[in-house]
Amino acid sequence: MNPIIVSFGGFDLRWYSVLIATAIVIAYFMIMSESRRFQVKQEFMFNLMFWTLLFAIVGARIYYVVFNLNYYLDNPAEIIQIWNGGLAIHGGLIAGALTIFIYCKKYKANLGKILDIIIPALLLGQAIGRWGNFFNREAYGALTNSFFRMEILTESGEYISVHPTFLYESLWCVLGFLLLLLINILLEL
Repeated sequence: MNPIIVSFGGFDLRWYSVLIATAIVIAYFMIMSESRRFQVKQEFMFNLMFWTLLFAIVGARIYYVVFNLNYYLDNPAEIIQIWNGGLAIHGGLIAGALTIFIYCKKYKANLGKILDIIIPALLLGQAIGRWGNFFNREAYGALTNSFFRMEILTESGEYISVHPTFLYESLWCVLGFLLLLLINILLEL
């Protein structure tokens, strides 16, 4: 599977980017819909999502750079080149959570209610975004011969069968999304 959908004028449109953008758009519409159901102002949620996404991207890059610090100390101009890859979900989650916490404190919003709105959409977004790992042939586990395996081409030119851990995470995220959505609906009854 080619990680690049199409190339034109020196620009590569990658599956990973399209999947992440799709996840963000779906999460946006879901959050806006849920905020109406939870009676949270649309303007508040839009602004919260804007700042959360911005700081999550910055946090994801900082986390990646810190854990690859030797490389970036030798190549400091590349620190800001996120278009070359290098975002870590852990940093994005940390920065995003801090942003949500601070924003809710500043505007005296109910943090629990806001998290009830955001977390299901986050899980669905993560489930979608993980499929970028499939196209990049990354985020896989140990060698296996199980039914659930994927083949990857090694640097030596041979194919090996590995656990598709991105798939496992994606499925767990979908399950978590469905459970949280169900709980939110049941609590509303």
